[in-house]
Amino acid sequence: MEGPRPLVDTIVAQATPPGVGAVAMIRLSGPRAAAVAGALMGCGGDAMAGWAPRQGHLRVLRDPRCGETLDRALVTLFPGPASYTGEDVVEISTHGGHAIPATLVEACVALGARPASPGEFTQRAYLNGKLDLTQAEAVADLVAARAPKARTVALHQLERGLGDRIAELRGQVIGLSALLVQHIDFPDEDEAPVPLGRIAEEAAGVARQIDLLLATAPAGELLREGAVTVLAGRPNSGKSSLFNALVGTERAIVTEEPGTTRDAIEAVISVGGFPFRLVDTAGLRSGAGRVERLGIEVAHRYLEGADLVLYCKEAGSTMAGRDAEFVESLSTPVVVVRTKWDLAERNEVAGGGHVPVSVKTGEGLGQLREALRDLVFRDVVENRDEVPVVTRRRQAGLLREAAAEIKAFGEALASGIPAEVASAHLKSAESALEEILGVIAPDEVLDRVFSDFCIGK
Repeated sequence: MEGPRPLVDTIVAQATPPGVGAVAMIRLSGPRAAAVAGALMGCGGDAMAGWAPRQGHLRVLRDPRCGETLDRALVTLFPGPASYTGEDVVEISTHGGHAIPATLVEACVALGARPASPGEFTQRAYLNGKLDLTQAEAVADLVAARAPKARTVALHQLERGLGDRIAELRGQVIGLSALLVQHIDFPDEDEAPVPLGRIAEEAAGVARQIDLLLATAPAGELLREGAVTVLAGRPNSGKSSLFNALVGTERAIVTEEPGTTRDAIEAVISVGGFPFRLVDTAGLRSGAGRVERLGIEVAHRYLEGADLVLYCKEAGSTMAGRDAEFVESLSTPVVVVRTKWDLAERNEVAGGGHVPVSVKTGEGLGQLREALRDLVFRDVVENRDEVPVVTRRRQAGLLREAAAEIKAFGEALASGIPAEVASAHLKSAESALEEILGVIAPDEVLDRVFSDFCIGK
C-alpha cells in the first residue's frame, strides 16, 4: 500500500445519527484538530499538549463566535498516527438532540475545520495506510449490517480475514512470476529452472483457490443486502398472515376479503442470523379491478428481482393447474408453503417439498425459517469461517479477472506461446488482486467505495 499522503485540512462531522438521543459524538481529524477543540474550550492552540492520549476530559465548550456556553462535554484526544485516521483526532461526546451537535459542528467550521464528506474519515484511514480497501469496505458493511451473521462476516473482513487471503494469493502470483523469470533469464545455469509444466500446475492451483473464494460471492452479496423473499399466491391464500408471523408484528392488513393487499409491503427480518428482505404482494388473479391490477403489476416486478419466492397455497386445495404452471415458470428458487394448516383434513398430506404452516398455532414456522436459511445461505452456514466471504461486486469482479488471467496464462504455455509473452497474464492477475486491496486504486474506484458511507464515518 502507498505511504501516507499529505492531507493539510482538518475535517469535522457528527459521527452519531442526528436526532433525539442521550449522547452525540462530534469527530475532528487533521493537523488542526487539537487547536479547534482547544478554541472551543477557550484555550490556545496548545491546550491539549499535555493530555494523555485516549483519556476523556470533562470540559465546558463555548461558541467562539459569541462566547455562549454550548455544553459540558467529554473531550478525548487520539494523537496520530495512533488513531483511526492516522492523523490527530479529537472526539467530543455531548448531550444528544438536534441543536447541540449541529451548533458544535458549525462552531468547528467557524474555527477553520471543513465539513467532512461521506466516508472521509475512513478514506483518510485508507490513504494513511491504517486500512486496506477490503477493510474500508468492511467498515461500511458493519455499520449497515442487518443481521448477526452479516455483522460477523463484516468483522472478520475488518480484521483482515479477506485482505490477508487476497494478499496471500497475490504473493503466490508474484512467486509464479519469479519462477518464470528464472526460467527465461537463466536457462543455462547448473541448477535447472523449474519446468514450465510445473509452473503451469502451480498456476492452476492458484486459480482453484480464487474460484473457491468466488463461490462465496453470491451468498456474500445477499448477506450485505438481504435476500429478497417475495410472498406470492392467489388472493386470500394467507400471504399477509404469514408475512406478519415472520416479521413478528402486524404490518400487513389481514381480512377474509380477497384482494386486500394492493401494494407491496417490505420488512427486513433475521432468520437464523441471516438477513431477508420480506415482501408481501398483491394476490395474483385475473379479473381484478384497476387498482388491484396495479398491485399485481408491482407483484410481478418484485418476482422478477426476487432471490426466493414463498408461494402460498392454503390447506384443502391442490397444487395443480395455474398454480403449478406459475411455480414452474419461475426461474427463482421457490418454497411452496401450505398455509392455514390448522384447517387441513386429518389425512391431508402437504406434498413433497412443501412446508405446512399454521400461523394460528405456530406449527411449521420453525421449519419454514430453517428452509429459508438453508436454501439461500447454505454455503455460508457450512463454511464456518474457513473461507473468507466475498461480499462486494467489486471484489468478485476483480477476482474473476484474476482467475481468468491465471487460466489464460496456463493455456498460453500449453499452446506453445513464449513464456515472455505469457507472463503478461500473471502481471494482469497481480494487478487485479492489488486493486482489491487498494495497493493500486483509480480515483473513480475510491469515489464509488466511499460514497456508500454515511457522513462522520
